[in-house]
Amino acid sequence: MRVFFLLLGICLITACNDQKTKNVPPSETTATPTASTVDSLIYPEEIHFKNIRQVTFGGDNAEAYWSFDDQQLIFQSNYSEWGVGCDQMFLMDAGETFKDQQPPMVSTGKGRTTCAYFLPDNQHIVYASTHLADEACPEVPLRKNGRYVWPVYDSFDIFVADLDGTITGQLTDRPGYDAEATVSPQGDKIVFTSTRSGDLELYTMNIDGSEVTQITDELGYDGGAFFSPDGSKIIFRASRPKTPEAIKEYKDLLAEGLVQPTEMELFICDADGSNLKQLTNLGNANWSPFFHPSGEKILFSSNYEAERGFPFNLYMIDIDGKNLKRITHGETFDAFPVFSNDGKYLAFSSNRNNGGTRDTNLFIAEWVD
Repeated sequence: MRVFFLLLGICLITACNDQKTKNVPPSETTATPTASTVDSLIYPEEIHFKNIRQVTFGGDNAEAYWSFDDQQLIFQSNYSEWGVGCDQMFLMDAGETFKDQQPPMVSTGKGRTTCAYFLPDNQHIVYASTHLADEACPEVPLRKNGRYVWPVYDSFDIFVADLDGTITGQLTDRPGYDAEATVSPQGDKIVFTSTRSGDLELYTMNIDGSEVTQITDELGYDGGAFFSPDGSKIIFRASRPKTPEAIKEYKDLLAEGLVQPTEMELFICDADGSNLKQLTNLGNANWSPFFHPSGEKILFSSNYEAERGFPFNLYMIDIDGKNLKRITHGETFDAFPVFSNDGKYLAFSSNRNNGGTRDTNLFIAEWVD
């Protein structure tokens, strides 16, 4: 799953994967400096950022995805002061911050949720939840035989909800893990990860849940997938165990509903799964990829330069694997870069300005090419 605070555990443990402003243009809601706009939050080397704005101020907050009209974002948080015990989905207008207020929760508050994304009508979202199996938050194993792991809950299914939080549909009901759903900018397809084949593969479906089609079939964890701006390509992260020992370890962990996310590379393919190519070969964990608005570059998070598992920073690379460039220059964790649909703003998660705590907060910056 694309649960950021679990991957943040790599940083902490190995140091040894959302209408009030409908009539206001995004440029007016997100670009105007406010009291929370602090240029000192931008490190001197971060030449692609300006007018950065901190959105949240406590807890673990990530995966902020824009509505199709760029007026709102949906994100996940486990901030205890908002009354949740594990990840739930929250809605925000594009210009809001939450230092002294709480955003509306639009998931059920039951089970655990992940990976919300707007549908093209800007009035509904898709997200995965475990609430049908158990209304309590599931356990979160972090270590297995001394190795850092992610849980892959077989109780996750993908639901549709309106912005009042009412579930209006269920898109998956097969046994096993179904999660990590994102929507094509063309508004016609959803890509998601599922274990219905016995492995963690990518599938596409129509936005009503019909015509489910498997598009990857290599052994390993395929996940965190996003469409290109024109909907023609998909970028995703994947593990590819090759040795007999690595294959056995992967299969044994998956049988227990676990994966080890410390070695992942980026892959790119056409929207139907054809023309699959490995984009990075950097080592360590390369993940949370997202297309640049041009469709010719990928922004992603990586710790490939790290010797002890951290820091994670944002990097950019061409879709042919050339011209790798470092974008952020933090000392802990930057991840989940997501461009607004108009390409003017970048939402991302970071440990910057957290007062030395383990909080990971959302930030929005104007993007400068």
